[in-house]
Formats: sequence, C-alpha cells, structure tokens
Amino acid sequence: MLSKTVLPNGVRVLTDRIPHVRSAAVGIWVGIGSRFEAARENGAAHFIEHMLFKGTEKRSAAELAEQMDQIGGQINAFTTKDCTCFYGRVLDINLPVAIDLLCDMLFSSCFDENDVMSERGVIIEEIGMYEDTPEDLVIERLYSEAYRGCSLARPILGKKSTLEKMTGETLRDFMERKYRAGDIVIAISGSFTDKDVEYIHERFSLMPKSRRARLPASKYRPCITTKRKRIEQNHLCFGFPCVSNLSPDRYAMQLLNNILGGGMSSRLFQELREKRGLCYSAGSFLSTQDDTGLYCLTMALGADSEAEAIGVVAQEIQKIKSAGVTQTELDRAREQVKANILMGLESTNTRMSRMARCELTYGRIITTEETIAAYDAVTREDLQRLANEVFDIEKTAFSAVGRVKPEEQYKELLAKLS
Repeated sequence: MLSKTVLPNGVRVLTDRIPHVRSAAVGIWVGIGSRFEAARENGAAHFIEHMLFKGTEKRSAAELAEQMDQIGGQINAFTTKDCTCFYGRVLDINLPVAIDLLCDMLFSSCFDENDVMSERGVIIEEIGMYEDTPEDLVIERLYSEAYRGCSLARPILGKKSTLEKMTGETLRDFMERKYRAGDIVIAISGSFTDKDVEYIHERFSLMPKSRRARLPASKYRPCITTKRKRIEQNHLCFGFPCVSNLSPDRYAMQLLNNILGGGMSSRLFQELREKRGLCYSAGSFLSTQDDTGLYCLTMALGADSEAEAIGVVAQEIQKIKSAGVTQTELDRAREQVKANILMGLESTNTRMSRMARCELTYGRIITTEETIAAYDAVTREDLQRLANEVFDIEKTAFSAVGRVKPEEQYKELLAKLS
C-alpha cells in the first residue's frame, strides 16, 4: 500500500509496505544535482556525496564502513544532473541501523579538511577514468556543447579547476544552502515498522521549513564536436532535442526509442550490426529532465565505416518519418517496456526509486496501472508524428571521439539525415 506524508517543513515521506518480503529499501532523495551548481561550484553535489561517507561526529569513516558491512545489504549513493540520492537495501531487522547511518551521514558529517584533500584526489582519478572511457566521453562532450552556457552542460563530476578550490567549509556551505526540506523526499519500500517511519519523521522534522529550489534555465543548440583520441574505434553520438519528463508524449518517446535503437531487435542494431557488420555496438537512449530532453543514437565502429553507417542512420530515420512503424514493432516495444515495469515491482529498491522519482518530478506517485494504461494508449500515428517532430536535421547535435575526421566532413555526412 502506497502512502505519502508531507511534514510541516515540506519534507515528503513515501512508504510502500510489501507483505511477505524480508528486505527493505530506503532512500533519502535530494532534488539537487549538478545543474543547480554555479559555475564555480561545479562538482560540489558529487563531492558532497563522497564526503558523507568520510566520517560523522560520532562515527569515523572506518566505523561507517564496518557498520555498513556488519548489517549486510547495500548502502550507497549517486549524483545526477537533477538529484542526489543516499540509499540502503537491507534485511528488515537491520533497517533501523541503516536509517540511523543514513541520517547521521546527512546531518552530522564532519567535512574534515584532510578528508577533503584525499577525496579530491579520488574524484580527479574518477574524472580521468571517464576520460579514458570513450563511450562516456562522447556523450559528455555532446551534452557540454548542446547546452553550452547552461548549468546542464557542466559535468556531474566537476572539473579539476573547480574541485581544487573546494574546502570542507565551502562544501558544508553548499549543503546548508541547497539541501533544504522542500527538496527532500524519503522513500521506503518493503518490510518495515511504524516505528521506522516515526523515526524518519522525528529526524527530518527538525529541518527548517522551505520551498523547492527553482529549476535553472536550459537552452539546447545544434552543434558538432570532435575529439581526437588514439583508440581503435571511433565513437559517435547523434543528439536530437526531444520531450521532457513532463510531456504527455514521454510514453510514446520511450516506445520510439525501443523501436529505433533500444535493443537487439531494434532497427539500428539489426541494420548496422546484424545485416551489414558495420559496428559492434549500436543503440539509443533518452536523457530527459523536467524542462528539456535529449534523444541520442550511439555507435562504435572503424573510421572507414563511418560514412556508410551514417547513411544507414539517415535511411532508418527517413523510413520511420515517412512510413512510421509496424503494429508488430509497436506491440513488441510496448511489451518490453511493460515487462520491465512489472518485473521491477519484485524489487524493493526499484519500487523505492520509482516512488521517489515520481514525487520529485510530478509531485505525486504515479501508479503502475496508470503507467501501463498510458503505454497501451500509444498508437502508430503517435510515433510517426513524434518522429517527424524530433528528427529535424537543423537541430542535430553530433559528437565524435577517436581517429576523427575534420568537422567539415562530418557536416557533409550529417546532411544525409535531411
């Protein structure tokens, strides 16, 4: 049974009790990610995520780690452009300890300067790891150019130049300014007691009352960006502005993504890899926020195959714009999405995450039945209309990493998309 409580200060507490399970997942979600940072603060949200594991007023970093291992399960965190989450999944008998650990980390972390120095080095190494991962780098560079001038363009991990200026004091100040009651959602799913929920209410009721943070503006622009890198394969990413999280077309967009590049049966995978052998990997994904969205097609291939591959992408885009999709494709994509949703209901962690994301985005929990009905309502005509709206050559963003060609040559190849 799903339940929502709004504390007097604006903190939202969501619960989802599931009979006959022995685990529980709890997450503290803060609706503040990298896009809420000023340029000089880039990387602060992710840095704070790391620092909360480095010790509190009553537990050292080693003691935090020992207690986390002692209760089993998993306690972790992540940062996105839109939010930061600290979560745990444990046996129900260990849930009170997990909640206490997460609360202690959130409210009483030390931000010791020595820990800041050492963790800065860890994050800089993490940045280096992403620089050495071309499939991530090509997407990061596309984002940075397509949203240039907006906070959405900046990397979640930050930059060495901004990280080097951060101290325990500046990180604590960022947290105090940004981690406000109105932006916090606590979600718990699985086996838990009323006492567990009461403890959450007690701890979070102490926060000052506040409203939600204002979403920073974003503006998309077409672009071409290339980066030379001595690797065997070139990594390409095509970006198109698409629907936001709040668009009624978001369900149709997910189905369109599945049909064009979302799996092994998708058109791009079948044409580029299975039929022509032009690449090893080819696919697509959606990256959406509350005010904007980006639909990306990706592939990794040899430099000699780029022209033919881009021609195939252009061909498939034109086919889906002019002829739409078949009923068989729509039915298959719909069943894939519905299966993922329904199978996810068997995971307390997935249910917890779904509740929290719905609350942060829509201000309410969207039921599974409502979601399934929305996917069932999508028609072939919806997908063809959406394809014609999204695939506009004048709005294409393109990124390439590897033994790349000059930008002018890519401009000529991309003209095939029109």
